[in-house]
Amino acid sequence: MVAKDYPFYLSVKRANCALEVQTATSPAKETEEPSNKRVKPLSRVTSLASLIPPVRATPLKPTKTLIKRSISFRSDSRPDLFSPRPWSRNMPSANTKRRDSKLWSETFDVCVNHMLTSKEIKRQEAIFELSQGEEDLIEDLKLAKKAYHDPMLKLSIMTEQELNQIFGTLDSLIPLHEDLLRRLQDVRKPDGSTEHVGHILVGWLPCLNSYDSYCSNQVAAKALLDHKKQDHRVQDFLQRCLESPFSRKLDLWNFLDIPRSRLVKYPLLLREILRHTPNDHPDQQHLEEAINIIQGIVAEINIKTGESECQYYKERLIYLEEGQRDSLIDNSRAVCCHGELKNNRGVKLHVFLFEEVLVITRAITHNEQLCYQLYRQPIPVRELVLEDLQDGEVRLGGSIRGAFSNNERIKNFFRVSFKNGSQSQSHSLQANDSFNKQQWLNCIRQAKEKVTCAGKAGVLNSAAHFLLSPHGSRVPQGETTLEQMDQSDCESDYSMDTSEISIDCERMEQTNSCENEKQIETNV
Repeated sequence: MVAKDYPFYLSVKRANCALEVQTATSPAKETEEPSNKRVKPLSRVTSLASLIPPVRATPLKPTKTLIKRSISFRSDSRPDLFSPRPWSRNMPSANTKRRDSKLWSETFDVCVNHMLTSKEIKRQEAIFELSQGEEDLIEDLKLAKKAYHDPMLKLSIMTEQELNQIFGTLDSLIPLHEDLLRRLQDVRKPDGSTEHVGHILVGWLPCLNSYDSYCSNQVAAKALLDHKKQDHRVQDFLQRCLESPFSRKLDLWNFLDIPRSRLVKYPLLLREILRHTPNDHPDQQHLEEAINIIQGIVAEINIKTGESECQYYKERLIYLEEGQRDSLIDNSRAVCCHGELKNNRGVKLHVFLFEEVLVITRAITHNEQLCYQLYRQPIPVRELVLEDLQDGEVRLGGSIRGAFSNNERIKNFFRVSFKNGSQSQSHSLQANDSFNKQQWLNCIRQAKEKVTCAGKAGVLNSAAHFLLSPHGSRVPQGETTLEQMDQSDCESDYSMDTSEISIDCERMEQTNSCENEKQIETNV
């Protein structure tokens, strides 16, 4: 044996001896009799609450939004999409197909970049991003039809009518964007640079009005998709697709929502191109015109989507008695916000804030559809009293559990109350977190300010028209003004700053007062 290997041999031998000794003594421990040593008794339980583990509150349903945000609300009855399936336990993990971002300077000849200024390179990058985004959008839309729609129809996982409701007019959007991509590629030079795109966008953007029907259908499509996920065949199929490389870890609704997210991104893309376009460039005027066109289209679709969402939920309200019906609900054209809240007894409620009325409901299943049964009489926003409650101010009731609750259960409460003659209501409502609570507070306050401003403007306009009437009678023009104000209210989002509303109200009052003074002087 070599001398240098001798220490290593000794160490191995010692380890083997230790292992033999441990093996020989281990059975003795197993057969050893229990010790008669006195065991220290358990510490006395000082309170029953120390034995109860803290309960973690589950996240509640977020409030809904219109076209400017993704319609990605979760249904309470929706099963967990990411729960493990028996067939997927032994399935090897697939490599996710990722989509790499491309840059114009990396795609085309680098020598051309040295001939352009830094600003022109940024402009080419912005134009290339627009073109590449169209190519990615077309690929995703075709994938949604090929990998989801056609197999589910062929395998009879869903009926053709259900698939048409979920996918809407998705097929009609593919040739629309193929047309824009072809136009952008036609004006691209052999070196990859593009000189003019403004005239192309001005001529093509009006085609986006066809998004009206697709975006208006998204609320009903999302609700039907969530309902169908309760079917194990649908759930298993979607889970298999989600675990496949082609999905990029995106579920079906992510693909169906891509057109909406692309639509609201156009103004940002065009502004980026305009920002890097010189003032004396021929595209300057066309790009400004294109931005105005797309902003008008997005605003119009946003209004119609809000009206469609409002109508969808109004049709699913269930009244326990005819006295609960309110004209303020019937005349509403937009839902400011809605979502799940809890009262101080822990009862889950689904609250809707329409333009001029607050409706508290319970989510129920009626004829295999998710509906909303009115919990109490609707509360007019004009007479509603809002209180921001401090943490710990609300006392929980309804069960003995309230006596052992931790501080987490008495946080994020606010109170809405209403009193009109003999009718009175008071509800302490709890949001799932402080952010959600603040959203509700802001939304209700803004709704009250809108109603107040609309009332003041209506009175001022009615007085002005009374002065202008030659016969001393009021003319019906004030009604048209109120209708226009209601339309402007529909366009506004519930998350806008309340200071903007206050400023608008002050300007409105000043304008109306100035017009009244001028009209009085004219009459005199």
